[in-house]
Amino acid sequence: MSVTIDWAALGLVFLVSFGAAVGVIVLFALGISALAGPNSAPSQTAHKVTRRPWAWPVAMLCFLGCVLMVAYSLYLIIAR
Repeated sequence: MSVTIDWAALGLVFLVSFGAAVGVIVLFALGISALAGPNSAPSQTAHKVTRRPWAWPVAMLCFLGCVLMVAYSLYLIIAR
């Protein structure tokens, strides 16, 4: 009995999982960046930091995308 490996399928699985991992990381980083605001680093001068009105909805959409990607990945693993 001989074991054969379908290298094309293995490579495809690697590329899709790598792309999904990078996608989740980028979405999460964008969400954190949107919540942090323009001047999140402490500065010497005390000035008022204005919040961008679109920052919270964009951050929540990014986090929702992360949750959906993780939930779909778990669905693919558990349901099959």
